[in-house]
Amino acid sequence: MTEKEIVAMFPKISNWGRWGADDQHGALNFITDERRAAAARLAQSGVTVSLSRPVATEPAPDNPRPTTHLMIRAGRLGHPLGIQGSADYFAIAAHGFSETHLDALCHYFWDDKMYNGFPSAEVNFQGAHRCGVEVARNGIIGRGVLLDIPKIRGVDWLEPGEAIFVEDLERAESEHHVRVGEGDLLMVRTGRARRRRERGGWSVFTEGLPGLDVSTMPWIFERRIALLGSDGVSDVMPSGYGHGLNLPVHTSTLVWMGVYLLDNADFEALAGHCARIGRYEFMFVLAPLVLEHGTASPVNPIAIF
Repeated sequence: MTEKEIVAMFPKISNWGRWGADDQHGALNFITDERRAAAARLAQSGVTVSLSRPVATEPAPDNPRPTTHLMIRAGRLGHPLGIQGSADYFAIAAHGFSETHLDALCHYFWDDKMYNGFPSAEVNFQGAHRCGVEVARNGIIGRGVLLDIPKIRGVDWLEPGEAIFVEDLERAESEHHVRVGEGDLLMVRTGRARRRRERGGWSVFTEGLPGLDVSTMPWIFERRIALLGSDGVSDVMPSGYGHGLNLPVHTSTLVWMGVYLLDNADFEALAGHCARIGRYEFMFVLAPLVLEHGTASPVNPIAIF
């Protein structure tokens, strides 16, 4: 797609006004109580699988802002009140390419507007006054679906800069015997976590990341998903575009569709379990921190089988 075609696509995949002029929940509106209850019935064996990477406290080529983790009480260090025990402190820059996190709808703008047409000025140095991450404080719970793209391509992982297209998504649906539908929480595996464990981290900005090509966005819109998860950042990098379109999947989902993004997840254990039992749907549970006016939250999503 050309940049002109992408810009022309945006209004065609827009959910602005679908749930009213004041709506801040976006595509989470697709998850009804009935869909949550149906998802709960997918929890049959009781097996749980974390989809989170460990909190990234060590600097790496893809982690220029490691999480600060300090011990403020430990071991034989005494406490003035005689309290025995330990305590720590941590500070996280959630956005980026290392921490598993949920992007709030205020994270991206187009023409100085965020989801539903709210002005970007609603986000200032006191935080986001519209579409902050606390909007999802009741949790994102529903039917999770994994589409394992390396599996259907017969490789261990996709290489940096390798794009995923609609035909890949539909082939994965066919081979996994599952269909992505309204209100689903869609996880797209690229194998990044496995590649990183075997080869180490790499510079995302110079070498890139595998991810979705922007041409998949009408498909994502038509399926009416509520959340898009990736072991990268959903966008293929580099995207090949400029002029504010360096991450066009972010712009398409967060700004126009109101679809939340789960970035930097780890789908390796999930993919292994799905393959073993032959089932690629599961109950999905994610709860962000109730950080009022926040633009993101570190999260530990759980798949329940």
